[in-house]
Amino acid sequence: MSEESKLFRQKVIWRGGKAGEVVSPGMPTILTDGQMQSGSIRHHTPEDLLVAAVTTCFMNSFITFIEKMQIEVKSFEADGQGLLEKVDRSFEITRVTLRSRVTIGSEDIRGKVERALELGAKYCFVANSLKASFEHQDEITVKEG
Repeated sequence: MSEESKLFRQKVIWRGGKAGEVVSPGMPTILTDGQMQSGSIRHHTPEDLLVAAVTTCFMNSFITFIEKMQIEVKSFEADGQGLLEKVDRSFEITRVTLRSRVTIGSEDIRGKVERALELGAKYCFVANSLKASFEHQDEITVKEG
């Protein structure tokens, strides 16, 4: 990533109740709602989007480091979980926990992959922008061939 400052703009359009749309030029619209819903139709809440942003940032940081280290992984997945708690008179996401699973082709690169995961967490700027704690738990599987 360039060291130049960047400005990110998002437009939110209210659609009634607590529903809205996140509109960014050239990108798909994201439907949102302010309340967790049950049933067949559910839209992303701000909490969903925050956890998704941390999870995606961690993945991108990890990928950056494996590219720099010139190591290859067969697959990567991460499950993100954010804990919403009442703090004083408001609610906050107080902790984000990621559980990643990485499949590699050889035991020989396990140490490098572990280091790339550590660096991915350390340099995830979205997580670093939060006051919530950020934890990651990683599982590396070797699948030779």
